[in-house]
Amino acid sequence: MKRIIRIILALVIGFGIVNVFKPLPEGLNFKGEEQEVENVRFLADRTFVNARGEREIQQEIFDEVLNMIRQARSIIVVDMFLFNDYLGALEEEPYRALSSELTAALVAQKQRYPNLHISVISDPINTVYGGARSEHFDQLREAGIQVTVTDLTRLRSSNPIYTTFWAPFVSPFGNKEANTVPNPFGEGGVSIRSYLALLNFKANHRKVVLSDHEDTLVALVTSANPHDGSSAHGNVALQFSGAAAHDLLQSEMAVLDMSNAFIPMLHLPVPERPESSTSNSDTTVQVLTEGAVERALLEIIGNAERDEWLDLAVFYMSDRHVIEALIEASQRGVNIRVLLDPNKDAFGREKNGIPNRPVAHELVSEGIAVRWCNTQGEQCHSKWLMHRTREGHATMVLGSTNFTRRNMHNLNLETSVVLRGDSEQPALDSAHQWFEQRWFNLDGHQYSIEYAVYADDSKLNQLLYRVMEATGLSTF
Repeated sequence: MKRIIRIILALVIGFGIVNVFKPLPEGLNFKGEEQEVENVRFLADRTFVNARGEREIQQEIFDEVLNMIRQARSIIVVDMFLFNDYLGALEEEPYRALSSELTAALVAQKQRYPNLHISVISDPINTVYGGARSEHFDQLREAGIQVTVTDLTRLRSSNPIYTTFWAPFVSPFGNKEANTVPNPFGEGGVSIRSYLALLNFKANHRKVVLSDHEDTLVALVTSANPHDGSSAHGNVALQFSGAAAHDLLQSEMAVLDMSNAFIPMLHLPVPERPESSTSNSDTTVQVLTEGAVERALLEIIGNAERDEWLDLAVFYMSDRHVIEALIEASQRGVNIRVLLDPNKDAFGREKNGIPNRPVAHELVSEGIAVRWCNTQGEQCHSKWLMHRTREGHATMVLGSTNFTRRNMHNLNLETSVVLRGDSEQPALDSAHQWFEQRWFNLDGHQYSIEYAVYADDSKLNQLLYRVMEATGLSTF
């Protein structure tokens, strides 16, 4: 009996080691070249309290996504984490039916242009890990659109303590639709195995759209999801074309490949990379995925010098490397402003402020300025950083990547982009003005509130945050 127990224990430990250290699928952890950019635009969805004390929502990201779909004739690739109409506890709140709008637009464009290849990539959370049907995915497939649910088993474990037992004892049995227990996200029921799969806390968290327009590949990278329950969130996006859009498409082909899905062939010209001596533009875009995002962030923060500026607007901040780099930058004399979501709302349910409140306490203790988004049930969902130099150069990072271990350490699938150029370049200037408006509550719109409103010096919460970040026993 003891021998059997030792064998089982050895197998469990073996599964745990493999799931933590196994090689990444080819094409992940991608670091693109700094490519000269064409037609670059900064987009933002804004939610604020107006002068009458009412919540007001101004959106442009998915309006542009729908426009990109209408313009396509050859190819559309949509990779979105949340693609569903689940509302959680928000049934009484006004919302935009983003999932239905996106589904209808894709189906309509496929019907207009039957030879148009459309590939939709998403996360198994939208089928509650195989325990429920996705009406949106069914509609897309019926229209002849390729839908790929990402194979998350190819990824490393972000919650190794749990996955060590789930991988050998639950995963082999798969999952199927059932009505055994309540759906954790919406109406109806799911299987118990759906809950067991959820606790792995791993995801394809990317938010990417690619489409052709007049022989040009157009790309959009965002923090926004086509998810009805998220439709009031504050988000940002960067739209661009040029060689970097082809880099982005290459990074998406890697997800299709790891999920054993059909990979489309694109017959659009790839812009040639100009020689540095002949290029007249200093505005570039660089595509980054997974762990490459953290490496870029640390380099940008590390290059910031005394009397320069670092501004951040972040939904989740918990990554120790980033936090320590910000503290070191502040000690060098860099001017830093951090705008954080208070982590109090999750689709109608109240949260406890972890990780942002303990992290904010640490930053403020080191002399870094922190303000909170003045959320009214929605989330301040951007993952954004800008560095501005004394010489008038700016570098901006945005995308799907939260500033956390799970999002930055080759565990989740993530995509962000870096835009570099003169600080007066229109997209960079628009992004800077977007942050200034939120930080200073300009135009009579209240976007943010003082740090003291949600200040939290609880030692227990600081300990909980550190343990949750280090072990992966968390949703952030």
